[in-house]
Amino acid sequence: MRALILCGGRGVRSWPATAEVPKPMLRVGDRPALHHVMTIYARHGITEFVLAAGYKHEVIASSLDSLPADWTVDLIDTGDEADTGDRVRSCLGELGERFYVTYGDGLGDVDITALTRRHEDHGGGATVTAVPLPSQFGTLIVDGTDQVKDFREKPVLSDHIINAGFFVFERDAIARCEGSSLERDILPALVASGELFVYRHEGFWKSMDTYKDVIELDHLARGERPPWLPT
Repeated sequence: MRALILCGGRGVRSWPATAEVPKPMLRVGDRPALHHVMTIYARHGITEFVLAAGYKHEVIASSLDSLPADWTVDLIDTGDEADTGDRVRSCLGELGERFYVTYGDGLGDVDITALTRRHEDHGGGATVTAVPLPSQFGTLIVDGTDQVKDFREKPVLSDHIINAGFFVFERDAIARCEGSSLERDILPALVASGELFVYRHEGFWKSMDTYKDVIELDHLARGERPPWLPT
C-alpha cells in the first residue's frame, strides 16, 4: 500500500506565510510539516508515497533529496486549482487497489497499523480517522437560572467527532463516486452507499489550519519529543 498525501492547495488561511511556499512546506521544528506527516507513516512501515502537489509544487520537489534514501516518493503536479477529489483521481495511476490518503498539514500519533486492521475488518470501501472535536472557544456551563457554574477553556467536545484525514480507500469505491471534492462529494457518496466507516483515534492530533497552528506545532516539535510520534 502506498500513501497519497494531498499537498497542492494554496493555504489561504495561513497567508502570508504561504506566499512563497505551499502550506505543507511550512517548517515545524527543523523540517517541513509534510516530512513529519510522511514520518508518521514510515514508523508503521509505509515508505512509498505519492504527493498530490499543485501550488508551488517545485518547492516540494526541491525538498525530496533530504528524505531517507530508502523511501519511494513520486510527486505529481495536479494543478494549482484542483479540488481534493480531483487530486486523488489524478494520482490513481500510481496507486494500487487499496491505498492511504491524508492531508499534508495534519499531525497526529495515529496508529496506521490499527487503522489498516479496522479497514480490513469492516469490509467497506473507505475508512476515515475521526477525532473528538477540539473547541476553539471556551464554553460556559450554566444552571436553570443561567448562573454560570463552570468555565472550560477550549475543551475537547467528545460527543462530536470530526474528519482527521488518515484515510484508507479501495480503488473501486473511489471510481464509483462523482464530483470534484473529496469532502463535499466523495465522502457523502460513500456515506450514502454505506461504505464509509470510522477509525477512532484518541491520541494527539492537530490540524495546521492557520499560521497560529503552525506556531503551536513548531513549539511542540522543539520539545523533547513531538507528540505525533509514537513512543
